[in-house]
Amino acid sequence: MILSCGEALIDMLPRTSTGGEACFAPYAGGAVMNTAIALARLGSASSFLTGLSSDLMGDVLRETLAASKVNLDHAVLSDRPTTLAFVKLTNGHASYFFYDENTAGRMMTPADMPALPRTITAYFTGGIWLAVEPCGTALEALMTREAAGRVTMIDPNVRPGFVRDRAAYTARIDRMIALSDIVKLSDEDSEWLYGRTDPQALLAKGAKVVLVTEGAKGATAYTARGSVQVAAPKITVADTVGAGDTFNAGFLASLDQNGLLTKAQVANLSDEALRAALTLGTRAAAITCSRPGANPPWAHEL
Repeated sequence: MILSCGEALIDMLPRTSTGGEACFAPYAGGAVMNTAIALARLGSASSFLTGLSSDLMGDVLRETLAASKVNLDHAVLSDRPTTLAFVKLTNGHASYFFYDENTAGRMMTPADMPALPRTITAYFTGGIWLAVEPCGTALEALMTREAAGRVTMIDPNVRPGFVRDRAAYTARIDRMIALSDIVKLSDEDSEWLYGRTDPQALLAKGAKVVLVTEGAKGATAYTARGSVQVAAPKITVADTVGAGDTFNAGFLASLDQNGLLTKAQVANLSDEALRAALTLGTRAAAITCSRPGANPPWAHEL
């Protein structure tokens, strides 16, 4: 089972009412929640560790996760409110405005991080809650505790408007990259974090596989041996919400379903295995981009 750890929230997406007025419609989302859902829909056993509220929007999140058969045994429950993210779309590209103070997820602490059973073979994290406290410390503490025994993957999924202390945030990302077997960065994330895209520098920090996504150009996997690139399918884009999150799930699901999701195997993936994982990731992400909101595909849609 793959455990995704990070934010669950409600995306308020711009729409037009039946009366022609501009409005927002609520959709369950959050980068890490999207990955947990996509993993389950693609056929991998998926569990999700997040802070879940008992409020109305928390019910929406629980119902959405249950509909995709995501396990919630490790969720942290509270009566704090659910995080909201209002989305602005510009030529299909999403920017986000968050309402996250004192929410169920934001206020998770290291003491809330549960003991994990051996059935959890891989740990995935990233997203906005690495940039804020106390949940950022909690998620880093869990990765630090678990990295030696399980495959670990991080996608920072940088949201610059959410980062208040850039130096502290970048230092946390560097520490977590050093603990990770797999690191995924968009080209935009790389530029924001480091001023350049330099996969070799990330491999030198300790990662075994570095994934760089470039939107419509596709994705590349870098290892100590070299690189493998896969082009993205040609589609009509509805929006890009959840695309990178779905890519992460596709990559992990391919390794999982081919029996390659162990630390030893991830450290020695063949070009064939990398190409298969990149292909599933890009194909799944393309389907997500072809329809509104974060709506990852089911395995039968591929």
